[in-house]
Amino acid sequence: MQLSPSSPRPGTGNDPDAQRDGHRRAAPDRGRTLLGPALSLIHTGQTPTRSALTRALDVTRATAGAVTAELEALGLITVDSRPAGGGRGRPSHRLAIDPQGPVVVAGQIHADGLSVTLACLGGLLDPPLHLPLPAATDPVRMLRAVAEAGAALARATDRRCLGAALALPNPVTEPDGAALAALHFAWPSGTPVADLYDVEVGRADHGPRALRPMPAAIANDANLAALAEYRHGAGRGARHLLFVTSGHRGVGGALVIDGHLHTGSAGLALEVGHLTVDPQGRPCMCGNRGCLNSETDPDALFAAAGRTPDPGRPLLDQARELCRAAATDDRARAAVEHVIDRLGLGLAGVANILNPDRVVLSGLHLDLLNAAPERLRTVVAERCLWGRSGRVPIVGAELAHGALAGAAELGWGPYLADPQSVPV
Repeated sequence: MQLSPSSPRPGTGNDPDAQRDGHRRAAPDRGRTLLGPALSLIHTGQTPTRSALTRALDVTRATAGAVTAELEALGLITVDSRPAGGGRGRPSHRLAIDPQGPVVVAGQIHADGLSVTLACLGGLLDPPLHLPLPAATDPVRMLRAVAEAGAALARATDRRCLGAALALPNPVTEPDGAALAALHFAWPSGTPVADLYDVEVGRADHGPRALRPMPAAIANDANLAALAEYRHGAGRGARHLLFVTSGHRGVGGALVIDGHLHTGSAGLALEVGHLTVDPQGRPCMCGNRGCLNSETDPDALFAAAGRTPDPGRPLLDQARELCRAAATDDRARAAVEHVIDRLGLGLAGVANILNPDRVVLSGLHLDLLNAAPERLRTVVAERCLWGRSGRVPIVGAELAHGALAGAAELGWGPYLADPQSVPV
């Protein structure tokens, strides 16, 4: 934090703001430590004005003004000098993420394609680019394909690119970043995906304005989507957020507790997809039967409907169409209800163990919720001890591209922690 030597120092008798706000902390030497918390508050939309930021940080107006001026100088936020609000008291300036500020590359590998986009702070994503899987799906070629696609987006923008992060549809260990049970692509268990992606990002040409070397990060897609929903979507305000999703294939889950992902001792927690909901059910890729993974994903919905999806179209899109058809098609309705009953059993079991204060559903599970919301909530209430008292709110995800938004959160993580690490 830089303050002019001639400026009155907050917390002294010469500072009128300090005299008015004497109960608040006024410490210019703490300015640097306030930058991260301030940027995080603005990033998540909790402090749209400088007065709101002043209250949230519990500092003087002068200190809040210095903090926002520094973030603006770093090119991260805008401070609108036109005052907001027309009520009593001193009007306050508007704070917003700078839409022309720096970006990170957010990428996702899913079962039948790749997605990449550029992401500002504030959960703001450019329209994603969706690409088919490369002909060879070994880890190096897959990671190279998504790294090069992201680099092409970075070269095409005038905004500076500060990092790249990737969401994967399989467990990723912490802290070493190895892929376990990468069943969609038959990658060897323990493939060092974090190291491989770092190499491919380093090789790709991100353009003359990109940071070099380019920081790279990788994590599980469900974990990242949960974090994004917590910060920018349906999970805002929850203390114990359970997130469950089914994308193109399989089921993922995550838990956010007081703003922090619960990933277990090695990053492998909340693999809810392998919770058994029907011991005599469909075979799962893990070798068991009747997993939530194999009973409530798009393949399961088509199997229940006795239909075969078109191999030339994205499976998730077709499954969503089948959910919508349930309004007029008896066979589709029966399939939807069958899959919902299995999903409800799984959610009830997890809720009994974790006692979340909110359940957020995404992907196909959001479409199932929309198709028959009362049926799903009834199954959970009947099977969950806490559900019987009406204390397990089940809501739909709000973010259109949750895993990409979560990858953006991962890429922005170091700069949210230390905004001064953003190169000017």
